[in-house]
Amino acid sequence: MLVRDGGHTFGQIAARSGALAVWLQRAGLVRGDRVAIVADNCVELVVALWAVLRAGCVFVLVNPTTKADKVSYILDDCSVRGVVAQSRLARTVLPALEEAPSVTTAVWVGDLPRRVGQRSDEDDGHDSDSRLRDIEHVRYDAALATPGEPDDPGLIDADLAGLIYTSGSTGHPKSVMLTHRNLVHNTWSISTYLGLREDDVVACMLPLSFDYGLFQIFMAARVGCTVVLEKSFAYPRDTLQRLAETRATVLPGVPTIFATLLQLTPFDDVDVSSVRMLTNTAAALPPAHVDRLRGAFPGATVFCMYGLTECTRVSWLDPARLDDKMGSVGKAMPNTETYIVDDHGERVGPGEEGELVVRGASVMRGYWGKPEATAACLRDGEIEGEKVLHTGDRFWADDEGFLYFVGRRDDVFKCKGEKISPKEIEHILYELEDVGEAAVIGVPDEIDGTAVKVVVAPRPGATLTEDHIRRHCRTRLESYMVPRHVEVRETLPKTDSGKIRKAALVPERV
Repeated sequence: MLVRDGGHTFGQIAARSGALAVWLQRAGLVRGDRVAIVADNCVELVVALWAVLRAGCVFVLVNPTTKADKVSYILDDCSVRGVVAQSRLARTVLPALEEAPSVTTAVWVGDLPRRVGQRSDEDDGHDSDSRLRDIEHVRYDAALATPGEPDDPGLIDADLAGLIYTSGSTGHPKSVMLTHRNLVHNTWSISTYLGLREDDVVACMLPLSFDYGLFQIFMAARVGCTVVLEKSFAYPRDTLQRLAETRATVLPGVPTIFATLLQLTPFDDVDVSSVRMLTNTAAALPPAHVDRLRGAFPGATVFCMYGLTECTRVSWLDPARLDDKMGSVGKAMPNTETYIVDDHGERVGPGEEGELVVRGASVMRGYWGKPEATAACLRDGEIEGEKVLHTGDRFWADDEGFLYFVGRRDDVFKCKGEKISPKEIEHILYELEDVGEAAVIGVPDEIDGTAVKVVVAPRPGATLTEDHIRRHCRTRLESYMVPRHVEVRETLPKTDSGKIRKAALVPERV
């Protein structure tokens, strides 16, 4: 069941997606063609997603907040042929379509935008909208009226299913290629270790353009549970009310979402007793937040996970080991292997830091149109002919094999000759209840070369001072890790997936 402005069974969604798939095929789209879906979290997006797959095409999910120039880049980068978009986003989508020579058809959820129309014999080729007139436009509801069943496109599990563009802090995003095998495997593996049940109600406020949000839909379809689809997490208090109203049992989130919810504690009269499971990925939860979340949701177990778009998910920590393995992101998920290597590609022992490597059916095919970037992270494994994913993330493992995240390879820096892990300092900062958001970066320094800078945002109504933060750091950290620079902001910049965007905090070098 999918809940958004009324209930929709997966059977109803299957029927609608079949009709839309027929329309896409009759519009000339064939196996392997890319179809971009530009919409917020809505039933129509889910229908379009399955329609694209059933037509044998490849979905390209675009966050509805994406600006026109980036949408244009995406459409051109992977030569999109079809677009499904909400009419309310026409001001963003239409300029992108004008610059997208590969697009031949567009399906609009809502009324057709005023500027579009069918090809005219009188078009002299100089009309500013002539490119738009070369595209076949149709209303979503009209496309759903198409009779018949879609033709079998003859797909196998090695075929490409979707492209997910990484949010990227700088430059153009890379497009992760996921196959049908990737989707099926990851859906099975994640829903299995989470123990997702048919009677679960999943509160999904994560954008479906983010793979973590997308897989809430896939897992619900596999298990048969209910997804309550929310547009966003823009209004945290409303989110709490929806948890209570829908008797949600599962709340997937990222650290910034959980940090915001903790700012509202205690929840007063909002009943969240139905929530039995909190799941986190994208970045590690600070241990201080884990403890506070268990207090705020006393009936819930907390699943700390680690993943990246290039393989969706990597590891999970059994909640039964949460206390004795605090700070760990657990072990590899089912049918996946992980290990840590040094700078020469050799495996390291327990307690030694290195780069995490992932092997298994979850690993992407590569980056669309970027063979050099693909070769940099998909390298020869220990088994002849196998490619494994070098994540670029620094980890260490204990003697039981539990993984501990240190930081992105590019995040780690040296200060006074010592290696600095921003994540370690951030966890200490989150021990202060008045800290809502925190980020640690390295900045140029005349004496040390690189100095530690802390950027924090207080929780609503709280006051933070530089002296308060420094005093706390001095009592909890080695001297070389104590920040030289402290900045307090109202809020920190974030990516579409909710991660703090550290590149926007780094001062430009002159």
